[in-house]
Amino acid sequence: MLKEMIAFAVASLLVSMIPGPTTVVILRQSIRAGRSAGVATVLGNETGWLVWCLTAAFGLSALLLVSELAFDIMRIVGAIVLVWFGVRMLWQARGGPAEDLAASSAVRPSLWSCYRSGLLTNLANPKAGVFALSFLPQFVPEGAPALPMLLLLAVASALIDLAWYLGIVRLVGAAERFFRRPAVRRYLEYVSGTLLIGLAVRLALTAKP
Repeated sequence: MLKEMIAFAVASLLVSMIPGPTTVVILRQSIRAGRSAGVATVLGNETGWLVWCLTAAFGLSALLLVSELAFDIMRIVGAIVLVWFGVRMLWQARGGPAEDLAASSAVRPSLWSCYRSGLLTNLANPKAGVFALSFLPQFVPEGAPALPMLLLLAVASALIDLAWYLGIVRLVGAAERFFRRPAVRRYLEYVSGTLLIGLAVRLALTAKP
């Protein structure tokens, strides 16, 4: 069982390290509004991931595998959410001179807003549900009770993911002075918005696994 748990921890960390919409949103909120906003966004993301893991543990995510309609609905809704986030970032980047962009950072988003953005970004990705359904069962030891082990793995996966993203938030905080430069912030808004829209297009074109 120890070998399975070590393999699970390593695999979970590697999965967390793969860049995606979540990474973009967490980086952007951390740079835009500071460490507290980044942490709130991370917590929202982990809530979403835990929801996907729990639905996988109870077998509900299997619906996305067997129902093309359910997957397509989630896929289109998820793409719309990512486009909405991306367009907002591009709009804010074009909102005026660099000085105005810097001044707008004084009006920081609420922690609830940051938490919600992290939550929606994760829940908007049906591939996360399909992945959780295929990923977690691989590490249930033979002969172990399936549901309790899946629930334990779901929590452990969320904690590993949490540790990785909190590390990113901390690194961003250490370079806060650099990221606060108006030109840098404008560039990052453009890049973040463009990346999210690109990821949304890729999600919209994804076929059911």
